[in-house]
Amino acid sequence: MFIFRLIVGVSLNVAIFGALLFIPAGTLNWWRAWVFLGAVAASAVTTMFAVFRSRPDLLNERFKPPIQKGQPVADRIVLLLLLISFCGLVAFIPLDVFRFHLMRKPGILVSSAGLVLFAAGWWIMSLALKENTFAAPVVRYQEERRHTVISSGVYRVVRHPMYMGAVAFLTGIPLWLESYAAAMLAALPITTLVLRIRIEERFLARELKGYDAYTKKTRYRLIPFLW
Repeated sequence: MFIFRLIVGVSLNVAIFGALLFIPAGTLNWWRAWVFLGAVAASAVTTMFAVFRSRPDLLNERFKPPIQKGQPVADRIVLLLLLISFCGLVAFIPLDVFRFHLMRKPGILVSSAGLVLFAAGWWIMSLALKENTFAAPVVRYQEERRHTVISSGVYRVVRHPMYMGAVAFLTGIPLWLESYAAAMLAALPITTLVLRIRIEERFLARELKGYDAYTKKTRYRLIPFLW
């Protein structure tokens, strides 16, 4: 069953990114996109083996739909906006690279830094998943799993390391694929993440015992020493 879910998870990631990139591009002749898809596949396989193989309960949570019972209405709306803005960002990259040419392309150093940012972001998100067995894709109190506050590992640095990794991830993709305009457009899903942090923290402070104390111990939400 694990191997089946591994194949499904990796294939789904690669298929979604591939469709969002190559269909708007109108061509498969885009070596940077192929390198990116290879990085996605390698990262997904590594995460599945490093995190989910020993935590089938977390894997089950990650496979659940984005709308669930007990999820605040505000989170349903923001999560939908996040998905739309993320898909829109990825699809905009090939449109700019092959059609719009709104800004000059990043140089080799900047674009390479984008690939590093992507890898770093995925690594941070994997560390968060490894530490937090309650890292569900939706905001809800997981009473059936005896939900508790996680304050160890990367959660000692910021309260939302998954989102911190996502910021690097979202910024790195358009830089590697050579679109400054898309890198600027990444501000939209990042802003949506900030809104979701507000919703999530209000919900957890109200529903999860010990979360309020945790926010006083770990001061920063997203970026150390800034916010």
